[in-house]
Amino acid sequence: MPPEATGAIPKLLSQTGVFLDVAHLTPSRFLVPYDLNVPFWSDGAEKMRWACVPPGEVVHFSPTGEWIFPPGTIFVKHFEIATNETNPAARRRLETRLLVCDDLGGVYGVTYKWRADNSDADLLETNLTEDIGIKTATESRTQPWYFPSRADCQTCHTPNAGFVLGVKTRQLNRDYKYPDGKVENEIVAWDKLDLLDTEVSRADAKQFPSLARADDRSRSLADRARSYLDANCANCHRPEGTVAGFDARYDTPLAEQHIVGGHVLIDQRIDGARVVAPNDIWRSILLMRVNTSDGYKMPPLARNTIDAAGVALLRDWIESLPGPHVLPPPEILPSGGDFSKPFAVRLKSEPGAKIYYTLDGTVPTTDDTLYQHPFTVRNPTIVRAKAFKESSTTSITAKEFFLFNQH
Repeated sequence: MPPEATGAIPKLLSQTGVFLDVAHLTPSRFLVPYDLNVPFWSDGAEKMRWACVPPGEVVHFSPTGEWIFPPGTIFVKHFEIATNETNPAARRRLETRLLVCDDLGGVYGVTYKWRADNSDADLLETNLTEDIGIKTATESRTQPWYFPSRADCQTCHTPNAGFVLGVKTRQLNRDYKYPDGKVENEIVAWDKLDLLDTEVSRADAKQFPSLARADDRSRSLADRARSYLDANCANCHRPEGTVAGFDARYDTPLAEQHIVGGHVLIDQRIDGARVVAPNDIWRSILLMRVNTSDGYKMPPLARNTIDAAGVALLRDWIESLPGPHVLPPPEILPSGGDFSKPFAVRLKSEPGAKIYYTLDGTVPTTDDTLYQHPFTVRNPTIVRAKAFKESSTTSITAKEFFLFNQH
């Protein structure tokens, strides 16, 4: 690989020297395999990772924060996706990405898209989205896959994030089974390969932080949720990063992260919206944006599906935070849509709650109409409703749009 992005980049993966045997993914002897405690969500893809540090060079190690890598360091990340939900072993090779630490003190990234016969992978000159066919137990579906461009790489691998995102103490402080069958702490293994500028023993590693996997019940719910946010959000959400005001880095104490109770710039028109509202999943904008594939999704790049396990983890954490009982938004039945004749609308909430509603587009208050029985809608209408109950936090506003004969 050239020392700068302006150099001659190989057109084929086989020309990079990354793999001795491309078809069988036999890595070069210079590549060190590694894995992470908490990987970034990549639409359910399986990933393999390797790193190569130039001979005679070392990585500047830090127990916290970012590691600093010498020019010529190369990271390889290979993506495959299961194409048969009943047979996880049936996978399709998607892409192999290379991230190169250049001679200018930065990085550049390239994407190689695999050919259908797995004989080689071709360098992409721009981004690309492709629908991937996936068999289910009863039918088949398609899932979009986004192949990033070189410019996309620069969106995440920024100077403020330290350029290299995953390779750091809290991610590599874990035991890893190497191809020869030996199990070793990854940081200790890097030290034994003389890749670090600091000696690190297993006893040292025990004192270092490590991210908590979502399924590691030996770690607290808060640890697991904050680890998820670190892996998926902290490259942008940190001081001097995106305009949003919270810090997702695990190294930052929770009380200083401005996540719980933190103010938001875009409130999605939800009253009392916060980054995370304690015990209130409806006012927690962080959860809303992780739990959608719409235009306001987070992370915004290279994600087309929702990480259901990650959403469940964040939901559980938010609901565990101390706070008053929160009323869910009322149900409005039927759901909005296009109708051909008048119909009755019903509103539902939990026992003991009072529902107030409006039909003029305004946000309901206790001065508006109290729901007591179904009402009839005959014309295009926006129904908005809120639930109120003593000693409980008022619900957010529920709304449905009803049209007539718009087909």
